Amino acid sequence: MQGEHPPVPYAACGRKIGGGAAEGSVKRRVAFYASVSFGKDSLATLLLLLEKKMPLDEVIFYNSEMEFDCIYHIRDRIKPVLEQRGIRFTEVKPGVPFLYNMLERPVDSKKNGFHLGYGWCGGPCRWGTKLKTTALDGLALDADIHYVGIAADEPERLARLEAPKCSPLADAGMTEADCLAFCYERGFFWEENGVRLYDILDRVSCWCCKNKNRKELKNIYQFLPQYWEKLKGLQAQIPMPMKPYSRKGIPYGNVFDLEKVFEQEIQAAKDGSSLKGKRRRHEQSR
Repeated sequence: MQGEHPPVPYAACGRKIGGGAAEGSVKRRVAFYASVSFGKDSLATLLLLLEKKMPLDEVIFYNSEMEFDCIYHIRDRIKPVLEQRGIRFTEVKPGVPFLYNMLERPVDSKKNGFHLGYGWCGGPCRWGTKLKTTALDGLALDADIHYVGIAADEPERLARLEAPKCSPLADAGMTEADCLAFCYERGFFWEENGVRLYDILDRVSCWCCKNKNRKELKNIYQFLPQYWEKLKGLQAQIPMPMKPYSRKGIPYGNVFDLEKVFEQEIQAAKDGSSLKGKRRRHEQSR
């Protein structure tokens, strides 16, 4: 795969299971789980497992209910494939709706006092991620092998892996770019509004994730207006701005302010292109 990556110590998927059963004892059936979010890395992991016919008993998907629609479309394409192969599919949702935690849950913190809702999820306040990992790890408590989608060029994440978790992608030397190409070659494109989301987003995580960078947010505004309207709906209910941006000392991280800035930038780019076009036509006519 793309380039060589230094070996990272982590639990490889090909390791022996357990320390060996004592003679005469009953050996428990090995349980093989895969956590799949249906983003590029986890989908590549699942497709790799299926193509290599590696043991797999169950696929677990955590549905935050805030995923891009294309994630659900890919999930629905994969479920019949798993059923045909006798692989169990389990979908987990938060104990209470995501929006309740975000906007309505009573919270009493030392820093901010009493308020309703955790607010934006991301940065130092990754409450949604904690709910997800707790739910997934809890379902796979009896796993002998728990496959996760971490690419070969993510050494820090690989270094934190502990058994029974392991990465088939790392074993195969597949980078993040390899994973995307692998999925594209098999007809999975994450398309919405005629746009491939991985062309405009670094990660196809929850559409309301506070960790989305400026480029991603501007692309959502330009190419995915239905999600931008949802972001504005959330910002109208959350006092804290989504991002900590400012320009010349003036903050503009609120989604409504971001929209004004993005629109100004887009218009300026159009005006610049129009001016260049006029100059070009004038020079050609001379």
